[in-house]
Amino acid sequence: MTEAEKILNDVASGSMSVNDALLKLKLRPFADIGYAKPDFHRQIRQGCSEVIYGAGKTTDQIIGICRAMMKEGCGRILITRISKDSAELIRKEIDMQYFADARMGICGGFPDERVGKIVIATGGTSDIPVAEEAAVTAEFLGNNVVRLYDVGVSGIHRLLSYSDEIMQANAVVAIAGMEGALASVIGGLSDCPVIAVPTSVGYGASFGGLAALLSMLNSCASGVSVVNIDNGFGAAYQASMINKASCKS
Repeated sequence: MTEAEKILNDVASGSMSVNDALLKLKLRPFADIGYAKPDFHRQIRQGCSEVIYGAGKTTDQIIGICRAMMKEGCGRILITRISKDSAELIRKEIDMQYFADARMGICGGFPDERVGKIVIATGGTSDIPVAEEAAVTAEFLGNNVVRLYDVGVSGIHRLLSYSDEIMQANAVVAIAGMEGALASVIGGLSDCPVIAVPTSVGYGASFGGLAALLSMLNSCASGVSVVNIDNGFGAAYQASMINKASCKS
């Protein structure tokens, strides 16, 4: 239940007045803590509280942002792109689960219920860190996730053996480096949106993922969209919106 839904339920039950509800919705849309301005109305607007991008922030800054969000009633917080060393320091100050492969931290745990089905597929084992960022994000947002790792086009029979999983999904996140062909192949198998994630995996001419990005942008398969290089989080967020919209229909 979102904070907005809780407020509306309290009004409906009579435990909160309309004026108090209006005040609560208007009050402190964000906090200015000097180095950051946490957005407390993000969950009301979008259904998910603000996600903290950890790269480039000090551990003290991350802890401060988390504490500001918790003070305003944010029960679950997702932190992306944090190292193991940073996570250890953060965990000394706040209660946080750390997912090393995904380089992510979660305060408040996962939701009790998950809906629909998102498939997250990788071309190779080297793409798993980006895939785990996507998978943990999708699960944090309340989606059922199926992981299909190392099913790239160099052994296409591996992918085809999971055709039923792909065809039953509401959204597929296709993650690959090298030439990025996986997204086009999955796009030709599925009847749901495919979100392609180019990764920086590959030899010199892959140009740090640029070759895969351009291949995915030029995909001839209909229904393939593309996010930025290594952006597992962004792909999962989009897939979550698609999955939940499908579950509502």
